[in-house]
Amino acid sequence: MGDFVRIIGIDPGLRRCGWGVIEAEGNRLRYVACGVLTPKVDAELSVRLAELNSGLADLLDRFVPHEAAVEETFVNQGARSALILGQARGVALMTPAARGLPVAEYAANLVKKSVVGTGHAEKAQVGLMVKTLLPAADFKGADAADALAIAICHAHHRISRQRLRSFA
Repeated sequence: MGDFVRIIGIDPGLRRCGWGVIEAEGNRLRYVACGVLTPKVDAELSVRLAELNSGLADLLDRFVPHEAAVEETFVNQGARSALILGQARGVALMTPAARGLPVAEYAANLVKKSVVGTGHAEKAQVGLMVKTLLPAADFKGADAADALAIAICHAHHRISRQRLRSFA
């Protein structure tokens, strides 16, 4: 690829944090890698957050993305769950930002709409469309597929932002 941007998509979570790396050149997308970080469930919260930070830092070192995209998570399970997830999301935002990477945030509905065409798509539909858009993608579950969808969403929206800036 010539003038491409490498994007890491992050689907934040403290039990399972999905990540996916793609390269985008114009409208062309290429799968690079994906997976899931799983901090120890029985460890103290501070240790789990540190493991998440360390895992994300290792991924940034290994894949050297130019930009990051993180899903804005919606939790409907109570204040404690929302607070814990918010802390994991904070690590997902802070880790690439501390390295100077631009970090974009996208609502789950926008990610689904960008990849599937509807904001209320099911997880299986998201996975199917990610596989359609990135045939080489090898993901084992919804967390990695969602992270790739976040990266795809960012790739599409960054082009729109660039076009708008060129008219300004």
